[in-house]
Amino acid sequence: MEGMDINYLAMVVAAIIPLFTGFIWYHPKVMGTAWMKESGMTEEKAKSMNPGKTYGLAVVFAFLAAFFLWGQVMFGGGGGEIHGAEPYMTFKHGAFHGALISVMIVLPVFATNALFEQKSFKYVAINVGYWVVTFALMSGLLNAWT
Repeated sequence: MEGMDINYLAMVVAAIIPLFTGFIWYHPKVMGTAWMKESGMTEEKAKSMNPGKTYGLAVVFAFLAAFFLWGQVMFGGGGGEIHGAEPYMTFKHGAFHGALISVMIVLPVFATNALFEQKSFKYVAINVGYWVVTFALMSGLLNAWT
């Protein structure tokens, strides 16, 4: 089937998207100040992070997510119809899959952890909102760039 070969350049670019969306989403003028308050993060704690380890592992994990997202946008979520062909090969269709995956997988997992950590709904909304936007962008790119 045409378009089913993995585009590794697209995968690498998709794996970098979370860094850019995170830079914007968690900026103090967007969600950063609220996230710091809700998560209990302090300036001192943030400054003590090892950036090489943190950003390096974040890209590795994002690459794993990109690989999973690629499979979802190419093969669909079930129902028997393979999506790696027209009319499904659009940014919009990929973004839909990314957002849906966020709501159906990221939200329940994150919210369950937050319940046991006794974190607020606002904390969940900030973090899951980031993943909805990020996975939509990643999946949209992967779906359109084949």
